[in-house]
Amino acid sequence: MTDTPAFLKDAKDLLTQKGFATSNTWYHGTSSALVDSIKEQGLKRSGDQALNAAAKKTMATIGNSYTETVEPVFLTQSKELAYYWAEQTVRNRSVRIEGNEQPVVLAVTFPEELNTRVKPDVGAASLLLVKEGEHFIANLAAIYEANGFTAPEIDLGKADRMEYLHKLGMAYFDDDIDASCVDTVTA
Repeated sequence: MTDTPAFLKDAKDLLTQKGFATSNTWYHGTSSALVDSIKEQGLKRSGDQALNAAAKKTMATIGNSYTETVEPVFLTQSKELAYYWAEQTVRNRSVRIEGNEQPVVLAVTFPEELNTRVKPDVGAASLLLVKEGEHFIANLAAIYEANGFTAPEIDLGKADRMEYLHKLGMAYFDDDIDASCVDTVTA
């Protein structure tokens, strides 16, 4: 279970029987090491260049090729869920990159014409089939239960795409996000 700082605990305001409510403000979890670059350049698809370069170098060392894929910018409507993903980012980076990084939550506020382009992350179904996904679901269940709701049940094979958004808080934006739309969430 994630030890989310109190100022990021927003599920009490967002959760309903149908899941997490949405607005034109979304959240993205990241590492403190990436914040200056994001403030300058915005959120880039497949944006962690240092981690991508480290993975590519590792694969070359063991004789395998590495093909970078262009991932969208992953978003959630909850600061609490974004913090979970920020912790995962810091953990993943610590395997390949030395440094004292901290989880950071960024707020992304879109004008209406861009907000309509945020999509439910149905591709998350594959994540939920592996160990990392089990940890996420356990964390999600704890958030639901801490706020007086039953943990969501979702049949990955039959789920409506909007369940990924509302029940799981998983969304994406398939383009770079301008720095003017991004702010760091602070206490």
